[in-house]
Amino acid sequence: MSSAFHELFERPRAFDTIPLAGRTDTWLLYAALEASGIPRDDSRVSRFPDVYIGHLQREILVDPPLGSLKDVLPGVRALLDALSGLSPVHVGLLTGNYERGARVKLEHFDLWKRFSGGAFGDEEPDRNALLARALTNIRAAGGPAVSAAHVVIVGDTPFDVEVARRGGARSIAVATGRHSVRELREAGADVAFEDLTDTAAVLECLALT
Repeated sequence: MSSAFHELFERPRAFDTIPLAGRTDTWLLYAALEASGIPRDDSRVSRFPDVYIGHLQREILVDPPLGSLKDVLPGVRALLDALSGLSPVHVGLLTGNYERGARVKLEHFDLWKRFSGGAFGDEEPDRNALLARALTNIRAAGGPAVSAAHVVIVGDTPFDVEVARRGGARSIAVATGRHSVRELREAGADVAFEDLTDTAAVLECLALT
């Protein structure tokens, strides 16, 4: 994102002072524009997603930042495997990433195909609006029509927990990001794990065992 911003607006390191975790890409762009004194209606702003995706597609092949398939976080593949065999479960993706950005990242790790529908950061700058958007999008694409009360959000930041809390869903927080189990519990997570390696325990918390 910094490379794209520099290319378009000639402002280096525009995101250095902006908190990234748990934010939507649209929110981050607006914050960088405001910090740089650039109006949102600047003609270059609409080009940002395309320029960013171009940089991401090149950068994701570099090791670091994301490395190879072996670097998926512990327990993720096993949990997705377990969920794929459970007929009452619909696994969607709710993320602050632009949809194309999320696809680039997840396809790199062969995970994109594991999710069916959801909501993305180019649809809403406010992360808390994404749960309702995801339910609408999934239903419109032929997925189940469910209420938020039947949704469990899995995430690694207090912002993910807040999305669930405000939207009437449950949350499972995972301390594989920058926040500890204690911080995630204090944020209001229904359950918090160090990671997702205990598949049975996660399924139990999802009320699937």
